[in-house]
Amino acid sequence: MFTRMSNGFALVGSSWRVLKRDKHLLWFPIVSGILFVLVVASFLVPLATLVDWAGYEQQMKNNGGKPPVWTYAVAFGFYFCTYFTMIFCNAALLSCTFMRYNGQNPTVGDGFRAAMARLPQIFAWALVSATVGVLLKLVEQAHEKVGEFVASVLGTAWSIMTYFVVPIMVVERVGPFEAVGRSVKLLTRTWGEALTGHLGLNFVLFLVSIPIIILLVVGFYFLFTGATAIGAAVLIVGGVLLLIYMAVSSALHTILLGAVYQYAADGRVPEGFDENVMAGAFAPRAA
Repeated sequence: MFTRMSNGFALVGSSWRVLKRDKHLLWFPIVSGILFVLVVASFLVPLATLVDWAGYEQQMKNNGGKPPVWTYAVAFGFYFCTYFTMIFCNAALLSCTFMRYNGQNPTVGDGFRAAMARLPQIFAWALVSATVGVLLKLVEQAHEKVGEFVASVLGTAWSIMTYFVVPIMVVERVGPFEAVGRSVKLLTRTWGEALTGHLGLNFVLFLVSIPIIILLVVGFYFLFTGATAIGAAVLIVGGVLLLIYMAVSSALHTILLGAVYQYAADGRVPEGFDENVMAGAFAPRAA
C-alpha cells in the first residue's frame, strides 16, 4: 500500500514538471472555462426571460413533482454543449501532452488543430455523454432516495469505465462505443492501478486548496463585519488564486491521464516520467 502511495505522489511530481516546462498547456482549461461560462449564459438568459416560472411550478405540482418533458430536451442540449466544449479542450490538451511525451515541442495551435481533426469522435462522444447524463437524471428522479443512490452508483461506474475514452479517441481515432470497450480492457489489464496517480493528485490538490478556502472565508468575514474594502481585496485575491488553482488542477489531471494511458496502452514510458515508478503503478493483474 505504501509503495502504491509513493508511486502515486511520484506520478504527481512528474506531471507537475511537465506543466512547469509547458506552461502554455494552461490555456486549454482556461479556454474550456470561458466556453463553459458562455454555454451557461446562453441557456440561463433565455430560461430566465422566456419561461413562465409560476406556470412551471404549477406543472410540476400537477405532474407529481416531476418536471415537464421539455426540460429534459433542454437538459440534453445543455449537457451536450458543456460536454462538447470540455471534451474538445481536453482532446487538444491531450494531443499536446502526447507530442511532448514523444519528444516534440507542441504549441497551443497544434493542440487545437489536432482536436479539430477529431471532431467526429468528439461530437459522437458528447452525444453519448449527454444521453447518459439525461438517463441518470431520469433514474435519480424515479424515486426520491433510492433513485439518487442508484444514479450515484451508476454514475461512478460509468466514470470508471470511461476513464481512458478521450485519450483513446485522440490516439486511436475510434468511435465512442469501441473507445469504451478499449477503456474497460485497459483498466482490467492493470487491475485498476491506473487510478493510483489520480488519488495521489487529488490528495495533493486538496492540501493546496485549504489555504485558498481559508483566504475566501476570511474575505467574507471582513465583508460581513463591516470592513468592506479589506474584505473585497481579500476576496479578489482569493478568487484569482481559485481560478489559477482550477486551471492547474484540470491541466494536471489531463497530463497525468495522458501518461497513464500511454504506458497502459503500449508500455512506453512518457518523457519526463520514471520507468520504475510507472511499472510499480501498473502491476499486472494476478491470475
